Amino acid sequence: MQNEKEYIMGIERIVACINGILTDYVMVFTLLAAAIIFTFATRGVQFRLFPEMCRLLLNSGKKGEPLKQHHSHHSSVTSFQAFAISIASRVGTGNLAGVATAIAIGGPGAVFWMWVIALLGAASAFVESTLAQLFKVKGNNSFMGGPAYYIMKGTGKRWWAVLFAILITLTFGFAFNTVQSNTIASAYESCFSFPREWMAIILTVLTLIIIFGGIKSISRFSEIVVPVMAIAYVLLATVIVIMNIGKIPHVFTLIVENAFGIAQGAGGAIGAALTMGIKRGLFSNEAGEGSTPNAAATAAVSHPVKQGLIQALGVYTDTILICSATAFIILCSGMFLEGHDGIVLTQKAIDSELGNGHNFGSIFVSIAILFFAFTSIVANYYYGETNIRFIKNNELIINIYRLLVGCMVYLGGVCSLDLVWGFADITMAMMTLCNLAAILFLGRYAIILLKDYQQQKSKGVDPVYHSATIPEIAKETECWE
Repeated sequence: MQNEKEYIMGIERIVACINGILTDYVMVFTLLAAAIIFTFATRGVQFRLFPEMCRLLLNSGKKGEPLKQHHSHHSSVTSFQAFAISIASRVGTGNLAGVATAIAIGGPGAVFWMWVIALLGAASAFVESTLAQLFKVKGNNSFMGGPAYYIMKGTGKRWWAVLFAILITLTFGFAFNTVQSNTIASAYESCFSFPREWMAIILTVLTLIIIFGGIKSISRFSEIVVPVMAIAYVLLATVIVIMNIGKIPHVFTLIVENAFGIAQGAGGAIGAALTMGIKRGLFSNEAGEGSTPNAAATAAVSHPVKQGLIQALGVYTDTILICSATAFIILCSGMFLEGHDGIVLTQKAIDSELGNGHNFGSIFVSIAILFFAFTSIVANYYYGETNIRFIKNNELIINIYRLLVGCMVYLGGVCSLDLVWGFADITMAMMTLCNLAAILFLGRYAIILLKDYQQQKSKGVDPVYHSATIPEIAKETECWE
């Protein structure tokens, strides 16, 4: 037993060392740099076209939009449905557990940097989702696309596309699924004293049943329950914030002072707040990471920019609204000073705010996170399967992948919080760097598309894109003929 503990601690130290270099420096710097570059290149598209984002979302799929004329693909989803899919994949562990971890390690100042990366990163989200729309392809029943497709079709380098496909499989299929199962196991251990090992086994069995093609009714059930739980959580958070409305000015002061090390008087505190805020912000809103474009590509719209703008709005919804709600609950409660971390901190904070000695908050969060995280496990698996099939459509490889996903779900449930988050950060950083390199290389097409969109808007017409607009890639954008 002692040797096993020493072995695990050794792995944790190695992961922490790699994580410290790759994510705290390389990824954070590159992510910020790319976000700033795209903000300037698009002239602040995420700010100046915010009203247009809202208008597009409200009008999505309404009668009169020329998507039916332009896209005669019978099963394609609407722009709003693609937005909902991406929001559903974002809302969950990152909002409830990721924010708590960022505050526990980086202090209240981490929230400020989460806001910064959301406001700037929305430009990166716009570019990657616009590119996904531009280079999408027709599948059997709907459109398909994402970084693997725009890398291969935009650069002609299949090895680069395959590398991204491998990295997103490692990140979502394996690493992120350890975070999801760890979060569920931690929540139920804290609230109900339910053994982590048993929860890990239950999650593994359920995961394998579903991904091997079993119970379709669970997916249909989740489609109803997850949005309801998300709305219920936002309403609960809103009530708690209103109850503490007098503390909000102090909370804002606390966030800003800690973001710049004013309260601590130390430069190291700024670094911890910045890195944790950006890392957990990225895990939650996924701007520039390369995951959201997979959902963005499925939408049927008349112009790629429409979906780019809507997905940029998704970043705001996730971080500025939902993550901030969790942060305010934790900071108003003061529970971040008690030594708790992850989902347990969120549970304790809600319990503290509701008072009366009840653990309603813990119970509600445990139930919500079960649905959020478990549906994310299945969704993460499909991200991996889709990209494996992009590399090679082989059923034996897919079945091996399914078994490995089951193993990772079990390991996540029994491993430590630091280990699973460290592993997730490393793979997330590699995937993000691969995608950022691609969108920096191909971003000029998104800028051309944005200019074309605005020119058409200035003429009073609903923008429609044709492949002939960018002749050099017309052959690679066959969905826009």
